[in-house]
Amino acid sequence: MNYWLVKSEPFVFSFDQLEKDGHAMWDGVRNYAARNHMRSMQPGDLVLYYHSREGLEVVGIAKVSKAAYPDPTAEQGDWSVVDLAPFKRLVQPVSLKTIKATPELASMLLIKIGRLSVMPVSEQEFFKILELGQTNL
Repeated sequence: MNYWLVKSEPFVFSFDQLEKDGHAMWDGVRNYAARNHMRSMQPGDLVLYYHSREGLEVVGIAKVSKAAYPDPTAEQGDWSVVDLAPFKRLVQPVSLKTIKATPELASMLLIKIGRLSVMPVSEQEFFKILELGQTNL
């Protein structure tokens, strides 16, 4: 199993909306690194759901429910999507400020490449975020 983090502005598509809908096609990604990360996602992989621009915090866990396939919203180019389903809400959201202040998370791509919208996280980083969020699987 691999672990990931995806970012979404809560006013565009929040974790609340993902829970309400029960699943979502993760579309509209137009960054080659993020696209390549999505192409590595497999069903069952766990995904930290980060609210960007507003909130700036990890709020939940999603699960990849369908591996990468062509993005139907792409008018040109070679873009991909994955399908995500809600898995679990964090008991306590984990803020970017907390992540930056936690030495075990100093190497997270969220800190190093903050504009990337889809990124891998290590197993250790994933479980440290869960610990900070007072959440068990």
